[in-house]
Amino acid sequence: MAAIDPIQNKQLMSHDLDSFIEAQGSKSLLRFITCGSVDDGKSTLIGRLLYDSKLLYEDQVEALKEESRRVGTQGDDIDFALLVDGLAAEREQGITIDVAYRFFSTDARKYIVADTPGHVQYTRNMATGASTADAAVILVDARHGLQTQTYRHSFIVSLLGIKNVVIAINKMDLVDYDESVFTNIQNAYQNFAQKLGFEEIAYLPISALKGDNITTQSENMPWHSGEALLPLLDKMDCSNNKLAQGFRMPVQLVNRPNLDFRGFCGTITTGEVKVGDDVVVLPNIKSSKIQSIIRGRDSVEQAFSGEAVTLELEDEVDCSRGDMITAKDARCEVSDQFQVNVIWMSESPLLPGRSYFIKTGNQTLAGVFTALKHKVNVNTLEEEPAHSLELNEVGIVNLGLDKPIPYEIYEHSRELGSFVIIDRITNETVGAGMIKFSLRRAGNIHWHAPDVDANARALIKHQRPASLWFTGLSGSGKSTVANLLEKKLHARGKHTYTLDGDNVRHGLTKDLGFTDADRVENIRRVGEVSKLMIDAGLLVLSAFISPFRGERLLARDLLDDDQFIEIYVKASVETCEKRDPKGLYAKARRGEIKHFTGIDSDYEEPINPEIELDTDSFSAEECADQIILHLEENGFLNAPD
Repeated sequence: MAAIDPIQNKQLMSHDLDSFIEAQGSKSLLRFITCGSVDDGKSTLIGRLLYDSKLLYEDQVEALKEESRRVGTQGDDIDFALLVDGLAAEREQGITIDVAYRFFSTDARKYIVADTPGHVQYTRNMATGASTADAAVILVDARHGLQTQTYRHSFIVSLLGIKNVVIAINKMDLVDYDESVFTNIQNAYQNFAQKLGFEEIAYLPISALKGDNITTQSENMPWHSGEALLPLLDKMDCSNNKLAQGFRMPVQLVNRPNLDFRGFCGTITTGEVKVGDDVVVLPNIKSSKIQSIIRGRDSVEQAFSGEAVTLELEDEVDCSRGDMITAKDARCEVSDQFQVNVIWMSESPLLPGRSYFIKTGNQTLAGVFTALKHKVNVNTLEEEPAHSLELNEVGIVNLGLDKPIPYEIYEHSRELGSFVIIDRITNETVGAGMIKFSLRRAGNIHWHAPDVDANARALIKHQRPASLWFTGLSGSGKSTVANLLEKKLHARGKHTYTLDGDNVRHGLTKDLGFTDADRVENIRRVGEVSKLMIDAGLLVLSAFISPFRGERLLARDLLDDDQFIEIYVKASVETCEKRDPKGLYAKARRGEIKHFTGIDSDYEEPINPEIELDTDSFSAEECADQIILHLEENGFLNAPD
């Protein structure tokens, strides 16, 4: 036998390796999720896919067999779910808690699969996994048929823009591979899915545990002529031609290493850009041209969707993080008022009127949900009236931001049409949203700036306007101190007005009750009225329980930093009950008044109020004098400079 030339052999190996790397790089990537109700077999399906595709190393298989004997649920057989359920709690309970991502590859394409939880408690994790997926495999237990989580996950999949769906009816081995079971579930899902807008739905009977219709067609179900799951995924067309869309690049960073260079860094979300292209910076609408494009360390003539680049413009335009660079002849819209879909992910409900942080891809803004249009019944897809959104509910809401942003509707761009919602007090992520459209009428409303401004009005009154916001339990002394303070200020010739919690409910907020949602709206309206009165140059005394920090923060955010003075009128519940001139506490104790603060509704104490008054220890007169002293020391009782 002829000797092998080592140099020639090395060249062949190198050529084969280069060919392999090139072939892998040219494969398309499909991201898909598995979802459905609890114990429908999602983790088992992914484990079986990896096992049957010969994508596991021998030591992984041996470890899986050992784990199956020790903690598995299949006796002496392999428990494929253990390949994906990595958390100890998942293995103990037999449920998926967190989203588990796995990569694998076939001859046709590469895959990233997300195994998402089925339990209702972890719906937020399922939505996270679906947010980047191109397709969804929704599992249904053949024994139980469609469940509430099947409906909920299907609706969320549709809401998040996934158009290609496989309905995998699992555990057919436990119903003796009965065709009628499959047909009945298929018909039921077809009736439900008519309103969901999926482009393609494939129905597939499988047994993930036994391997039926996973990688090859099952001999146990000859009545089903369709392809097995893996060949079906290999051929699925989930193309989203982002290159055909207009050029968009949100600015993540301004790169200024020296006086001679200013570049704008970001990832191109859609379209392509070339040196010399005309572009516009939004929302300021500043025009320029692309002078250079830097990708990594190299200067290039052209860049495409998905690439992280630095763009240098020909002109010194105003452009910073949060702005967007777009094609001049195909720019996106700009607005600060939207109708949006919201998936709520918190135990604390979404309350219209409450202020939240809204985080888009490259900036964080303050936002208020101004109106809850309705929520969606996930079982019937019917729209239902609602005053709030609870955990795992989906609703359509109007959203107002504190400044305009460039955007695309979610249907056209996931990256530019989505956002997350953050609680301003706890910094917890409480929801996810998708922009449906801009409320265009908002663009026709502009603030009228009169010649006589707020400073002129304050100057003639010889005072600096401010909102003195009294908060505390009912009976703590808010109105008593506010009334005494106004008398003292009036005696000094100061211009004031008191907004009292009881008084405004005779007119301004007479349509509101005392639920959490109504309390939020009550404070929002009062905050807006206070803002107008301060513009008139007044010292506004607002005496409200205002039990939630978030709403007091909203009232503060409406004004300049030094115009809001939070006054915590502090008294124990026992003291408030003893005072109780209206007998409200006694009625609340008897259950005659619902949502009464301090009894069956929470009060969130201020953390850093400007003034704290202890009415357990000091008289109303002493408390009013303490506020007068604060106003004098901070220049509120003198004319503005």
